Amino acid sequence: MHILGVAGWSGSGKTTLLTKLIPIFVGHGLKVAALKHAHHSFDIDQPGKDSFQHRMAGAQEVMVSSANRWALMHENRGEPEATLAELLGRLSPADLVLVEGFKTERHDKIEVHRAANGKPLLCTEDETVIALATDLPEPDVSVPVLPLDDVDAIAGFVLRRFGYAGRAA
Repeated sequence: MHILGVAGWSGSGKTTLLTKLIPIFVGHGLKVAALKHAHHSFDIDQPGKDSFQHRMAGAQEVMVSSANRWALMHENRGEPEATLAELLGRLSPADLVLVEGFKTERHDKIEVHRAANGKPLLCTEDETVIALATDLPEPDVSVPVLPLDDVDAIAGFVLRRFGYAGRAA
């Protein structure tokens, strides 16, 4: 299982890039998983639903299943936030796990950078950044630079990096 992070400042286009890359990787026959870190409280459950009532009653884990999908909700209930390694261990086997967030973790990452954001580059300080996807004209960096608007070039870089380049599209 290969792990690739997509890191960048808020508003740089990380989610947009991932939603364009995922179908390309799936089209190459890869089983893809995505893991997104949220910096805020979030809830995928809804008040009034049975699963919501189970959690509110104190269940630490609630699983909801149907013919189309299943989801597992885990309440930390005062325990520390799960680490990336712990979360990866809960995923089903996949060829490629795309991680959005967790930018301080030590896995390979592509940095997404937009000049309009006015933020500094991460790749100059983070040796886990393996490429920079940007709209900057000619950044002076030591990693490969990929045009942010060329999703096929970014996908090709990832496919080559992890040895999937020979798979048919």
